[in-house]
Amino acid sequence: MPTNIANSRDVAAVRHIVFVVFPQTKLLDVSGPLQVFQDARNPNDQNAYRVTLASVSGGRIETDTCVQLDTVSFSSLGKEDIHTVLVSGGSAALRYAKDAALLDGMRDLTRHARRTGSICTGAFILAAGGYLSGRQATTHWMHCDALDREAPEVRVNANAIFVVDDNVWTSAGVSSGIDMALAMVEADLGRAEALRLARALVLYLKRPGGQSQFSTSLQRQVDMPKRTLDTLLRWIDDNLAQTLSVEKLAEIANMSARTFARNFKKETGSSPAAYVETRRIEEACRLLEDNNRSLKAVCGLVGFQSEETFRRAFVKLKGIAPSAYSTHFGKRATESP
Repeated sequence: MPTNIANSRDVAAVRHIVFVVFPQTKLLDVSGPLQVFQDARNPNDQNAYRVTLASVSGGRIETDTCVQLDTVSFSSLGKEDIHTVLVSGGSAALRYAKDAALLDGMRDLTRHARRTGSICTGAFILAAGGYLSGRQATTHWMHCDALDREAPEVRVNANAIFVVDDNVWTSAGVSSGIDMALAMVEADLGRAEALRLARALVLYLKRPGGQSQFSTSLQRQVDMPKRTLDTLLRWIDDNLAQTLSVEKLAEIANMSARTFARNFKKETGSSPAAYVETRRIEEACRLLEDNNRSLKAVCGLVGFQSEETFRRAFVKLKGIAPSAYSTHFGKRATESP
């Protein structure tokens, strides 16, 4: 639990909070907590926080909505006066967790900070920067498995709305960043101010339950719509030569890999990998029937990495080698008198 600060000088201080954003940041990850900090008042009825939006190079950053954010560059900030650094989330966070410039900039920003935190999938960036090693943390319920898999050094709490481990704070999905911001206000300014803010913003000061209450009901709503499935199946047929991993297909379907695999099998009766292999072999049959391409060419066109892998998959599904199939069913065979 956050600790209330009794020292009146600390309560009256103006704390500098820096939000780290990147292209395609989820707007609510920033705007929700920002509103809490903007409305917070110290005992002198003055702004309790000064908020800065920062990105690697500064300038205007596009969010996942039509709204753009004006940011300053990491290098332009005076690092000594930063109290809290908060990393936003969004679908692009997993990609920016591998961005060296962002991670290096984060290290400079947090060197003197009293508190570091993340909203939603921003936890992946904190994990990549080493902030969560050996710590308990959380992220959006749809990404907890991925965080656990990609950062085994992190003790992932999949049910928490937010987690505080020493001076590192992490929140669950999207709106839970508001819950975490209220808890930070309570730690900095006391319960009375946090409660005033919660009432003014029509929020719970302490939301009942954990995020599993949302994942249980929402999971039932993420079954793959027929239109999504039809579009995906057409895309697979048009891109058989590509690497079609479950992760890639899940990204196209806008689902987590685990949810996608479960829903795909429910709708098609086949795992994604088995379906892709079957479609590759069926397309290979069509190409072999034309007799216009070599086996090696067909192998590449339908996405197999080696002719041996292609041959084994073909025999498994058709009971005949691709060369024999071409001989028996190719145009030259069927056109012979």
